[in-house]
Amino acid sequence: MPWREVKPMDEKLLFIADFLRGGHPFTSLCARYGISRKTGYKWVQRYRDTGLKGLGEQSRRPYRSPLETPYSVRQAIVQLRKKGTDPPGPKKIHALLGKRYSEESIPSKTTIYNILRREELVRPVGQRRRVARSPQPFSPVREANELWTADYKGQFRVRSGNWCYPLTVMDHKCRYLLCCQALEGTRFTDAQEAFTRMFKEYGLPWRIRTDNGIPFATTAVGGLSRLSVWWIRLGIVPERIRPGKPQENGRHERMHRTLKKATAMPPAHSMVGQQRRFNRFLKEYNHERPHEALGQRTPVSVYHSSERSFPASLPELEYPDYYDVRKVTPSGTVAWKGGQVYISNLLAGEWVGLEEIDDGVWDIYFAQLRLGGFKQTDMKGRSIPYATLKV
Repeated sequence: MPWREVKPMDEKLLFIADFLRGGHPFTSLCARYGISRKTGYKWVQRYRDTGLKGLGEQSRRPYRSPLETPYSVRQAIVQLRKKGTDPPGPKKIHALLGKRYSEESIPSKTTIYNILRREELVRPVGQRRRVARSPQPFSPVREANELWTADYKGQFRVRSGNWCYPLTVMDHKCRYLLCCQALEGTRFTDAQEAFTRMFKEYGLPWRIRTDNGIPFATTAVGGLSRLSVWWIRLGIVPERIRPGKPQENGRHERMHRTLKKATAMPPAHSMVGQQRRFNRFLKEYNHERPHEALGQRTPVSVYHSSERSFPASLPELEYPDYYDVRKVTPSGTVAWKGGQVYISNLLAGEWVGLEEIDDGVWDIYFAQLRLGGFKQTDMKGRSIPYATLKV
């Protein structure tokens, strides 16, 4: 019976059975099973030592590893990590070990991290999405509709088990809550529908400030997303706070704390019931709750709709006469002097403007947003001239 027609473990059992029955020279028996005499003797010895258990797969880990970190050093690493209220990381532990052990005995920072991870004293850190920074500092706000702030209040489950993602939008100057809608996710289409209703009812703001999450931003050039591209086409400037700086949207965050306490502790039974709670909160927040920053007036008493109405179709983008205006292809590139410059698939079909800021050095804009730049010299010497934007 050829070796490849049965499982290895079955073949070992048949080999041992034939060996115990005898009647065949050991060399012939090994040749029949397609193994060497050395392998055959190994299986026989394992069977004699531990029975059938010895025929299973054995660990290939060496009995001794000369490069393994000594037990005393591993224990010292664990003790240092557990010491104090502010546990040191691998870099500091590496420095502290230098006071106790010789340089040859100290493991690398990576080895220290791996030891701490095996002991469950550190958690692996995921790679963060990097979104292009928004220009800072933000412009001051003096009138209603100069700036709207938008965010998703942290998702939670209603009692029926459905996830609820509350989309909230507020006028920054007047504290007027424009939207508090229970959505099933952060999809672009759902967000666009909600903003379309707001734009038709209240008009267009000049700016909208958000965090760096979906659907407001992505890792594409300029941090653009489908939603922010749509805003820009409407003449709205997207602003994004810095990662880890929620205080840059502090008024919105403060409203979220009040919203959570009033509507989601505990959540409603269903999404419909949760939306009813949001509707009651929106009415109370705008019409009944006075704000100290408004001179103890309610938001509805000081807010007024924007004079910029929502257009029936997207207006064309306008660029200065000295810009070289190009259309982005479906593959996300623009043609340039016999070659291509890659921008983003998000801008397929859109018009961008190229401004020469130095000899052979170009910046590319989408409306007023600078996406990046490139040098013509980077395209030379290639069979197909090609360049990518550099921020």
